[in-house]
Amino acid sequence: MSKLSRRTALRLTASMALGAALPLAGCGREGDAAAASGAKKVDASPATGTVNVWAAQGDADVLGTVVKPFRSANPDLVVKTTLIPNAEYYTKLQAAIAAGKGPDVAQFFPESQAQFLDSSTLLPVPDGLVDPGSFFTSLWDAGVVNDVAYTVPWYAYTYALVYRADLARKAGVEAPTTWAGMEPFLKALQGAGAAHALGADIGWDIFNGQDVAMYAWQAGASLVTSGGKWNLNTPQMVDALDYNASFFTAGTADTSGPAFLDAQPYFVSGKTASMITGPWVIGQLDTAAKKSGWTASHVATAPLPAGASSSVSFSAGGTWGVLADSGNTDAAWKLVRYLAKPSTQVAQYKAYSSMPAVISAWDDPAIKGQPLLDAFFTQLKTTRAFPQVSTWQQVATRLGKEVEAVAKGKETAAGAAANIQAYAESVGTGTR
Repeated sequence: MSKLSRRTALRLTASMALGAALPLAGCGREGDAAAASGAKKVDASPATGTVNVWAAQGDADVLGTVVKPFRSANPDLVVKTTLIPNAEYYTKLQAAIAAGKGPDVAQFFPESQAQFLDSSTLLPVPDGLVDPGSFFTSLWDAGVVNDVAYTVPWYAYTYALVYRADLARKAGVEAPTTWAGMEPFLKALQGAGAAHALGADIGWDIFNGQDVAMYAWQAGASLVTSGGKWNLNTPQMVDALDYNASFFTAGTADTSGPAFLDAQPYFVSGKTASMITGPWVIGQLDTAAKKSGWTASHVATAPLPAGASSSVSFSAGGTWGVLADSGNTDAAWKLVRYLAKPSTQVAQYKAYSSMPAVISAWDDPAIKGQPLLDAFFTQLKTTRAFPQVSTWQQVATRLGKEVEAVAKGKETAAGAAANIQAYAESVGTGTR
């Protein structure tokens, strides 16, 4: 399965029913040392028995190759891996958990795992299993509820600005560092020959909602109050909606395209000249161009432009958790510990281009020698986790529709902010 299908498949899951309501997660790291208080420490003895692993198709497709050294080092262990299509993964996992037939180890996505972060579903990460500080902060925090960690980060991604360096050179412009600089930059790319400067996603779905949530953070917003209430009808959200709509009203982006799967062909052909997207595109542009080396001579990356508050982006990727009713928790945690090692995450990158969640793994020559990834590394250090509430996907999906209305001039930004606040309050946060 290609990296593209991960996002496409997630669109299909955005409207699925979510699991049981769960407590709102705390984001502070001061409780990391006690994140798994009471959990038995995992020793260095060999793992034995059988461990059943469930994962979504995509990055986990190469898991058999990546864990081969672990299996060799633990000859009395059997690792059984079940890969499930993305669009069905959470639904099947929830059903299996409810029936008491879940795996020992399951993969999660930090941007949409809140409904599983509960002691009735997952075991706390044992104290000392991994160093919480070794991961990008927001990826670790995405699995922490009330100072208890339930998941361990596996791979990471976020968004950065990817643009046509050749057109920027022709126009004599550099990547913008602020929102105010974005429109002049995009206009310059169009002046250098691009039909539209920004290949903005027009799915009008959960991903558009996530984009605007990110812009709201950049404007200084908090999507949920410290008291656990939705906080979406704010001046910062209005600014975010207006900023996103400005791409279309200024003519630098088109409300009719490209669709997600067309983004790279448009970019290569010059129909567009920039994308706000993830690192997976870097390795695929030569294929879209049908020319080896095209990317190196035509493409540059940069951190996102900053709003009034910051240039923060969101964190996403993959994590691992051990089910509360696992029959082999010792071996399960040893496997998770292995998957969190820097060398293992480098092996995962080499096998599938999955970006490591462990910061030190980015020093490996295989990754550090890829200059177009530098912006993503910089951006990952300034990321936030989406609200850790079980209704976030519903709210983000609805926000995507409000984004469309504003972009097409059918609603004001202020009206859309009021609408999404009303909707969010109607579905609540799923907290107990």
